[in-house]
Amino acid sequence: MRLRGRKGILESIASQTDLVVLDAAQYKGKWREFFGNDRPIYAELGMGKGQFISQMSVRNPEINFIGVDMYDELIRRASEKARAVWQEKGEAAPPNLALLRANIENIDEMFEENELERIFLNFSDPWPKSKHARRRLTHPRFVERYIDKLNEKGEIHFKTDSQSLFEFSLNSFADMGLVMRNISLNLHKDEPREDLVFTEYETKFHQMGQPIHRVEVVIGEAALAQHREQLKTKYRM
Repeated sequence: MRLRGRKGILESIASQTDLVVLDAAQYKGKWREFFGNDRPIYAELGMGKGQFISQMSVRNPEINFIGVDMYDELIRRASEKARAVWQEKGEAAPPNLALLRANIENIDEMFEENELERIFLNFSDPWPKSKHARRRLTHPRFVERYIDKLNEKGEIHFKTDSQSLFEFSLNSFADMGLVMRNISLNLHKDEPREDLVFTEYETKFHQMGQPIHRVEVVIGEAALAQHREQLKTKYRM
């Protein structure tokens, strides 16, 4: 991805220490110190311009959110979006949001074991060529590392417009023996899912009539136990 940013962009984001983190290792295992509380932490890996993570932080003030991307320009745009959203709520800065400039390849330098409760993968690069399969964020080599970072309530929520990436991802999760739920091949088929936050891409693709695929992957033991109880109620087992 090539992004044309404003001059002085690095200086701009570096000055926003209340929101932006440039050194991932600084808070590895210490993200609760950044937020000043011990609330659950949800991370979006590859947040783009930040619409999803900003809106999620507003809708869920009881959760701490971390938006991760490797591009300075996207961090800048996300910071502007996040501040604008929270200013509408009377807050000068988002109290439960951090924007982390980092490469997801280095996730082991970003988070400690069991530090996250949920990971969002939204419209990740599909890397369509077979020779690039290992770069896909739902490849087992990445998923194994996500599992390590997720706690007992851990889940992965994945959305994409790419049918080929979705098929690859479902097989990847299945091959790893992971439990999947709420699998959708056309998330907004009947009507827009207003209970779910849209990303920029999602809004665009939905308006074009393009199907959105989504799945939730249940990872942690507590999350699995809750899922089994919900199944008993659903199917009256």
